[in-house]
Amino acid sequence: MTRVSYPQNQGFTLLEILVAMAIFTIIGLASSGLLSSVLDNDKASSERFAELEKLQRAMLTIERDVLQAMPRAVRINGELNEIVMRGGEDELGGSADSLGFVHGGWHNPQYMLPRSTLQLVGYRLQDNKLQRLYGNYLDNVIGYEPKTKDILEGVSNFQVEFLINANEDSEWQESYTGVVLPTAIAITLTTDAFGEIRREFLLAGQG
Repeated sequence: MTRVSYPQNQGFTLLEILVAMAIFTIIGLASSGLLSSVLDNDKASSERFAELEKLQRAMLTIERDVLQAMPRAVRINGELNEIVMRGGEDELGGSADSLGFVHGGWHNPQYMLPRSTLQLVGYRLQDNKLQRLYGNYLDNVIGYEPKTKDILEGVSNFQVEFLINANEDSEWQESYTGVVLPTAIAITLTTDAFGEIRREFLLAGQG
């Protein structure tokens, strides 16, 4: 009589189980590290994008004001003067350059609000914040303090330059106080997030 032998079921040895566990552990650690890196990069990208949006909003605000600059003088401490734009150091009490002028295009539908469509604005650097100064009325009473709004944080320097004439030999000036508008204005911001950024604006009617 012939005996039939059946193969015996062999299980995993302890060594094989330990090797498999080690492999799965390594794969898990690698996957966890990759996921953590992706999440960190996504967070950094989101923060960077948010900083970029803030910078774009600030630059659009400056551009809107500067490109609508008007040759309109205002009273200073209740007294008449002929200055339509002033800029440079120690003008508006900031820690760097500053800029002050009147801009048009201030929306006032059908003149329903008790003010004009012109607005006196100023820009200065204070406590590493770029500030926009403004008021509802052009010619204010003595002692009036303008409203202040922080439009960009993390700014270490704010520089303003002026081009008076558009001749080939013309150079940018570091300060300006005049009864007419300059030909162009250059604004340089030094930010913690993006370094130095320079924009040049040709004023309306000066080209």
